[in-house]
Amino acid sequence: MTFGSFRKAADFIILSAGWRRRAIAFFAGAAGALALAPVDFFPAMLLPMMAAVWLIDGVAASGPAGAGVLFAEMRQAAGAGWWLGFGFFTAGLWWIGIAMLVDADQFAWAIPLAVLGLPAVLACFPAFGFALARALWSPRAARLLALAFGLGASEWARGFVATGFPWNEWGMALGGNLALAQIASLFGLYGLNFIAVVIFAAPALLIDARRAGRCGSPALVPALCLAALVCIGIYGALRLSHGHVENVAGARLRIMQPNIPEGPEFRPENKDKILDRYLSLSDRATSPQSTGIADVTHLIWPESAFPFILSRDASAMQRIQSFLGPKAILLTGAARMSVGEKGQRPTFYNSIEAIDQPRGIFAQYDKTHLVPFGEYLPLGGWFERMGLRNLVPVPGGFTPGASGKRMTIPGLPALSGLVCYEAVFPGEVTDHGLAVDRPGLLLNVSEDSWYGRSSGPYQHFAQARLRAIEEGLPLIRAANTGISAIVDPYGRVLSSLPLGAEGVLDGALPKALAATPFAKWPFAGPLSFLLLSLAGAMAGRLKSA
Repeated sequence: MTFGSFRKAADFIILSAGWRRRAIAFFAGAAGALALAPVDFFPAMLLPMMAAVWLIDGVAASGPAGAGVLFAEMRQAAGAGWWLGFGFFTAGLWWIGIAMLVDADQFAWAIPLAVLGLPAVLACFPAFGFALARALWSPRAARLLALAFGLGASEWARGFVATGFPWNEWGMALGGNLALAQIASLFGLYGLNFIAVVIFAAPALLIDARRAGRCGSPALVPALCLAALVCIGIYGALRLSHGHVENVAGARLRIMQPNIPEGPEFRPENKDKILDRYLSLSDRATSPQSTGIADVTHLIWPESAFPFILSRDASAMQRIQSFLGPKAILLTGAARMSVGEKGQRPTFYNSIEAIDQPRGIFAQYDKTHLVPFGEYLPLGGWFERMGLRNLVPVPGGFTPGASGKRMTIPGLPALSGLVCYEAVFPGEVTDHGLAVDRPGLLLNVSEDSWYGRSSGPYQHFAQARLRAIEEGLPLIRAANTGISAIVDPYGRVLSSLPLGAEGVLDGALPKALAATPFAKWPFAGPLSFLLLSLAGAMAGRLKSA
C-alpha cells in the first residue's frame, strides 16, 4: 500500500457517515478477531485500533467545543465504538451459539441471543471507552493515550462488572504470542490492553503530515511504538532463553482426556460405560516400559467428569479407589451435592475432588466464579418463573463455593484450583494476600465439549496459558475434549493433547518460579498505565485548547 492509498483509506473512514460508518466500524472490529486464537495473527489488531483513531477523528470538532457539542460528539464516538465492538465480539465469540445445540429442543431458540445478543451487550464496553477517549481527544499524538485510557479502562471494567467476562480482551493480541506475552509477568492482561492499544493504533498517526512542521515527523510516534514492540519481543525471547525450569521430585502426572461430547452419550444411564472408559484410558501403557496406573502418582480427570454425583455412588467410588492402588491420587472434576435441613432443596457445587485408596474423597475445591446462564440463573427466581433454566441440568443451578482456591495434595506443592472459565480472570487465579502462602501450580479442569471443534477451546487455552505467565506458575490442564496440556511457568507447552482427541498425557510437574511482579502486585501495572495515559491525554488536550 502506498502512502497515498493509505491516506485515502484514512479519509474514507474519517469522512464516513451513517450506515457506511457503522459498516466500517463493524468489519474493522471483526478483522481484529484474527489476532486471537486459533489464528493468532497479531498484526490483525492494527485494523480495529487504527480505525478507532480515525472514527473518533471523524466526530471530533476541529477547535474547542462547548459542553453540548462535546456531549454530542461523545455520543457519536460511543456509537462507532459500539459497532466496532459488536464486530469484534461477534467474530470472536460466535461459537457460544454451538452450546445451544447440545439440547437443541430446549435451547435452539437462544442461538440469536448467544451469537448476537451477548456481543451486543459486550460492545457497550468499547462504546464507553470511545466516549471516554473523545472527552480527552486532541489533534495531537496524545490522542493515542486518550484511546488507551478509554479502552484500557473499559476493558478493565469488563473483567468485573456483572461478575465479569474478560474474554478476548485487546491485549490477547500480544498474549497469544509466546515471546510478546512474557511482559504479562510484569503487567498482566489488563496492562497488555493499554500497551496493545497504543502500539496497534500508532500507525494511524502517519496521516498527520499536515502538522509535521509544528509537531515533528508524523512517523516518530509510530516508529517509537514499533521499537517498543520489538523490545517487548526481545525481552520475551531473552526471558525464554534463560528460563530453565526443573521438575518437582517424585511427581509423575497423567492427564486423561476421554473426548466424550455433551449429549445423549453423557447420561446417568451410561455411567458404567463411561467409568469403564475412564479407567481403561487411565491405565493405558504409554511406552514399552510403562505399567499403566502403577507408574502414576497423580491422575487428573476433567471438569464434571460424571453424569451423576460421585460422592453418593458407593459402587463407582469403590471401583475408583480399587483402581488407584496404594500410590496414585485422583484429582477430578465432579458435581458435589450438600443436603440441608429436611424440606430444603439440596445445594450443588461444581468441584474438584481429590481421591485416594484409603480415604476416598479427602480434599475438595468448590468453584467460586460461576458462569451466568450456564451454571446458574441471575435473578434466578424471576427467570425460573419464566420457564427458563441454566444450560447445565442441575436443580436450582450451582452455588458458588465459599472457601479459597488452595488445595493441599500429598506429593504436590500447594495448588490453586480453577474450574473451567475461572482461568480467564487475571489476578484472581490464586488466593492473594499477605497471610496466604503462594501455591506451586495452577490446576485447571474444564469442559469445552459444549463448543465443538470451534475457536472457543483454543481461546480458552490461550487465556489459561497467559495466567501461567502472569503468575510464574506451571499450569496443568485437563479438558474433556481438549485442549489438555502441561505448561511450564513461562507459558511453554511441554506436552498437550489436541482438540477432539482421546488419550492420556504423561509428564513431570515443572517447578514454580519466584513470584513475578504481577503476582506480587496484580493491579499496580494496569493502574499505572491508567493514570499515565489519563495524564498524557489531558496534557495533550490542554496544549491544543
